[in-house]
Amino acid sequence: MRTRNLATVAAVAALALALAACGGESTEEDTAAPAPSASSTTSDMAGPSSGAMADGEFGPGCAAVPTDAGDPGSFAAMAKVPVATAASGNPVLSTLVTAVKQAGLVDSLNNTQAATVFAPANDAFGKIPKADLDKVLADQKTLTDVLTYHVVPQRLTPEQLAGTHPTLQGGEVTVTGGGTEFTVNGNSMVICGNVQTANATVYIVDTVLMPKS
Repeated sequence: MRTRNLATVAAVAALALALAACGGESTEEDTAAPAPSASSTTSDMAGPSSGAMADGEFGPGCAAVPTDAGDPGSFAAMAKVPVATAASGNPVLSTLVTAVKQAGLVDSLNNTQAATVFAPANDAFGKIPKADLDKVLADQKTLTDVLTYHVVPQRLTPEQLAGTHPTLQGGEVTVTGGGTEFTVNGNSMVICGNVQTANATVYIVDTVLMPKS
């Protein structure tokens, strides 16, 4: 009798779990469905927005990007052209574009085979005192060092972003966080990430990254 009762309890518990998992409905297909793979389980643990992270852009700063696909600054338009050209059409990155042109890096960035670019938004440059910013813009070597420090010579997906990465400048950047929240070098937040261009993945940040002298 005790054995029969235990079996009955186990059956009821199993049925309750099945109903809960299926929202109160149980079908033969649901019962036969395979368990999640290890990769999907890992992705689910990466963060509540891991699906959006893997499939498209994320972050509050993305709201400032034009939504009309015909606009050269839209995500759709940026995906069709190399990174420097893509940035030139985006109003969020106009100061960065001016700096890239001043440093003569347009062709270099456009011809890079694969890259990750931490692109400072206009407000990021706005945090720098004007006298200091003007000084950097006037010194091509310093400007080149600063700009190339924002470029990692490989495309990093959001899942690969956390960690320490070498830059074209020769130094390293360290990214912490996960899901849809990342910080670069401890103080620069990614405000719009996983933006695709023809040859690079762009993460727009709110603070300019400065290489160690």
